[in-house]
Amino acid sequence: MTKTVFQQVQDLLLQHSAAFEVLRHEPVYTSQAAAAVRGTPLASGAKALICKGDDKFVMFVMPADLKLASKAVRQSLGWRKLRFADRDEVLRLTGLEPGSIPPFGSLFGLPTLCDRRLGLNETINFNAGDHCISVSMSYEDYLKAESPDLGEFGQQE
Repeated sequence: MTKTVFQQVQDLLLQHSAAFEVLRHEPVYTSQAAAAVRGTPLASGAKALICKGDDKFVMFVMPADLKLASKAVRQSLGWRKLRFADRDEVLRLTGLEPGSIPPFGSLFGLPTLCDRRLGLNETINFNAGDHCISVSMSYEDYLKAESPDLGEFGQQE
């Protein structure tokens, strides 16, 4: 039987001895709604965005109060093109709906590029493969579990 993405996230975190808490809640579809149901600051949300830069897909992870700085990212990474993956591409790559994707590109064979400003939060929060399941964990444990490439990829909304 295939494991759910939530089970895969749990396994990854346990494998790295990461402490985490699971919150089950009503379905949420936006970063703002997720922060409200969790009772946490918007900036502590680890927003996972699947994008295509030139000819390869990547995952950007950033504080939920930032948006992707597409032009700056293209310039800094030397890409000519950068776009968000469409709904069908996200489903094909992750098996998930947008908004439920956990910030672990490694689970999907994708490079993970994390905005270092997420680290301004001691604790981060994210949906774990389901619009009704959130995980809360330390940013430091996230870095140990995922080892993302760090940079500045976001800008203010």
